Amino acid sequence: MKKNTRYNLIIAFTYAAVLTLGMFVGIKFIKMQGFDIQKNTKYVDNNGEKLDEILHIINKKYVDDINTDSLHNLPIDSVLHQLDPHSVYLPPADVDDMTNTLEGNFEGVGLEYYMLNDTMMVTGVVKDGPAFMAGIKLGDKILSIDSAVVSGKNLPKAQLSGRFKGKAGTGVNVLLLRTGSLQPRRLMVTRGKVNVSSIDAAYLIAAETGYVRISKFGANTDEDFANAINNLKAKGMKKLILDLRDNGGGYFSAATGLADQFLAENKLIVYTEGKHEPRTDYFASGTGAFLQGKLAVLINENTASASEIVAGAIQDLGRGIIVGRRSFGKGLVQEQFAFNDGSALNLTIARYFTPSGRSIQKSYKKGYDAYKHELDDRMADGELTADRTSFQDSVEKTEGVNPSSVKTQKTAGGIQPDVFVKLDTTGYNKFYGKLVIKKILSDFVFDVLTTRYSSSFIEQNINTFNISDNDFKDFATYLQNKKITVDHTQLNSAKMHIAVDLKAFLCRYYLGDVGYYKAVNQTDNVVKQALINLQ
Repeated sequence: MKKNTRYNLIIAFTYAAVLTLGMFVGIKFIKMQGFDIQKNTKYVDNNGEKLDEILHIINKKYVDDINTDSLHNLPIDSVLHQLDPHSVYLPPADVDDMTNTLEGNFEGVGLEYYMLNDTMMVTGVVKDGPAFMAGIKLGDKILSIDSAVVSGKNLPKAQLSGRFKGKAGTGVNVLLLRTGSLQPRRLMVTRGKVNVSSIDAAYLIAAETGYVRISKFGANTDEDFANAINNLKAKGMKKLILDLRDNGGGYFSAATGLADQFLAENKLIVYTEGKHEPRTDYFASGTGAFLQGKLAVLINENTASASEIVAGAIQDLGRGIIVGRRSFGKGLVQEQFAFNDGSALNLTIARYFTPSGRSIQKSYKKGYDAYKHELDDRMADGELTADRTSFQDSVEKTEGVNPSSVKTQKTAGGIQPDVFVKLDTTGYNKFYGKLVIKKILSDFVFDVLTTRYSSSFIEQNINTFNISDNDFKDFATYLQNKKITVDHTQLNSAKMHIAVDLKAFLCRYYLGDVGYYKAVNQTDNVVKQALINLQ
């Protein structure tokens, strides 16, 4: 399992420091689809025949009328850009990555690593996974994988990723050096199926309030969520914060399954409709794990697709309060059509509508590039950082609504929050951005702080300890040793954010994702507003 870049490119900075990162964010959420069904049918793999087959599928399945006569001589990507920003062609590698991510399992060894000073350092081991069972531990330095030396050579990422993955039952020979040992040791790890929960974090954030973070909608999300909720209920949870910020979507069925956890029987969750797809309604079963109790759902500009289905249903039916900023605005449903070479077409076949009849898809009339940069526009025009949002939602939030009486929401797309919380950019600057991009914060944590703070200390003091002034002074010295020209004015301006990030990375190293979110949530304004509104 590769290191999750979410923890290296700090979410807040992607908007506050440099707008150029907005392109990355836009592309990420354009590619993350809200699937309906994955087809088993295998289509042709010849490129010329493939384009013909794609045009045939478009004529048979696309959500709207489209004249394909003028598209025959265009490359596949250009053809799809004529449709909508979410109809995409995926090469085989992208199909595999997306499937592994959303299915919640893959075949490999189950570890995370980080390249620290040209050395592959183990920063996470999946409990009861193959690497765990073989004896690989947090902090081990991996010197070679099979016959390939992976440390000390400054290898590019392309030569590192995927070396641990392989067919279950096959072996991988690992040479590693453990802290405190003078001699390296060799371990044989037998690859197997690695199960990964789609719940990033679940814990009691207050005496009777639970916090659950979900960053994607995979095949097992509703089951994982129900298990997490039942565990929290056993600890006294009566209220819940559901964090869907930066959740780019996933399986459509997972979204309806999660919404079903909150809603009474026969409540309409969502409906879909397209030119070739008759209206299909999805109703709650009334058997969910959290049918009673106050609920706050956190969203932001990167909350997209499947996660907007959940937020829209909760909002329209008055089941909870939505806190944060306007969501991405992706109201299209894709179906996947596979080709023999492992590639696939994700084609928009329908639009989805919230219980009140809202289509929250934002406009793409200005073209693919403009759509890709729409989040940059929100930053530029002040929507993300204003004291209050200029958009107003037409849906009443307190007692639920009668869908037939609701007027169409007049916004630029997306779900408008009930409680708007601006993006606070205070202290974010170019120097801080440089530190993030160069991964200096992570380097300092793994190089210095992991030798200074123990796992037991972090676990016992996570709610009270902070990065000390001495730690920060050592960080400044560390920057100089790394040959980084220090802008002391900007460094001091960003001190609070740096300290929070260092603590969060340190907590994640020892306690996993839940440790990371326990740390960052202590200073998170959106979380604070949710707690206030749940009182």
